[in-house]
Amino acid sequence: MDIPSIKNEDQYEALREKGYSKEKSVRIANSPNSGKKGGKAKPYEERTKEELYEQAKNIGIDGRSKMDKAELIHALRNN
Repeated sequence: MDIPSIKNEDQYEALREKGYSKEKSVRIANSPNSGKKGGKAKPYEERTKEELYEQAKNIGIDGRSKMDKAELIHALRNN
């Protein structure tokens, strides 16, 4: 895999040291607002199935179109 430029090298390296794959580390390190504190998002259980589906689509979860809300939550938490 050709690794694209990495926006947040420190975060990328920290993720790799934790055992994350190169692909997942790049995806996280290049996400908007990576490395910033969060805490403003609603818990998954308070989101609609459509919101969860979009989140799953954004991070590339396979099989999301066949998942129900509980399965989407599980996939998002374990990705």
